[in-house]
Amino acid sequence: MCLRGIYDNAKTVVDKIGRGKERVFNQRFLQLASHYLFEPQACTPASGWEKGQIENQVKNNRQSVFVPRLRFESLSELNAHLAEQMIVEAHNNRHPEFADKTVWQVFEEERAYLRKQSAPFGSYLTEERRVSSDCLVHFDRNRYSVPCEYANKLVSVRVYAERLVLAVDGRAVAEHAREFGTGRHVLNPMHYLALLERKPGALRNGRPFREWDLPGPIEAVQKRIQSYPDWDRQMMHILSAIPHYGLEAVSVACETALESGVVNQSVVLNHLSRLTEEPEIKDVQPPSRLVLRIEPKADCGVYDRLLGGGDAA
Repeated sequence: MCLRGIYDNAKTVVDKIGRGKERVFNQRFLQLASHYLFEPQACTPASGWEKGQIENQVKNNRQSVFVPRLRFESLSELNAHLAEQMIVEAHNNRHPEFADKTVWQVFEEERAYLRKQSAPFGSYLTEERRVSSDCLVHFDRNRYSVPCEYANKLVSVRVYAERLVLAVDGRAVAEHAREFGTGRHVLNPMHYLALLERKPGALRNGRPFREWDLPGPIEAVQKRIQSYPDWDRQMMHILSAIPHYGLEAVSVACETALESGVVNQSVVLNHLSRLTEEPEIKDVQPPSRLVLRIEPKADCGVYDRLLGGGDAA
């Protein structure tokens, strides 16, 4: 099993370089080492020969795996391709110490001695950010929405390779796909539903709602009720039911209202209430083996004797 790992002095690993081999490791990296139970060791600065074998292997693998240059839709797709090709390389290449075996054969022999891990490590960095008054968190030149009740409050931004998780008091309150461009707004309309109660007109041209991809029945209801002067307020009440009943239930209620031919806020919410109301609980008759053979007799005199200080028995 691997008990020691040698690392370059990258900022994600080392916060401060001391004399000789002294290092102040990144706190999150130390948590990674504690999770997988290995001892980190940093290379000497400007000493490429200490890790030359690793760098040569990276160079060789880059030429065999990514030449010609490939394109991928996401980091997940790239990592899946890399893992697949590394397994192919391990099957085809001979082991440097055991020439009669491939790298994969030696790995299979060592697999039983590797340390088992019950759960993967949460590979993210954490930063504290304050939410703006318009419910946005600024990170890496882009803005991400959080529920409006956290406006002007501090949140913890957990930065993964492909996503951002925003947490308050250790509890995740929002999650977004990570953007790598500049000046982009990543908005979840659900985060702004509470604001619609005060500003229903935001449904007309509010940025979070401009490109909201709602299910077909809900969009059809919105188009039908736009003939009413207060359609935005009616739509606000319908959309506000989503956090309580779920998007699917509200969509079904809208579809039922469309089929009935009468479409407005009251009709949709009435159908939603009927769809989600709890079924009536009927009396259950106990089986015969559970019926008392000698039923207890009601004796109110016991209570009177207790009040009088007598023996209830």
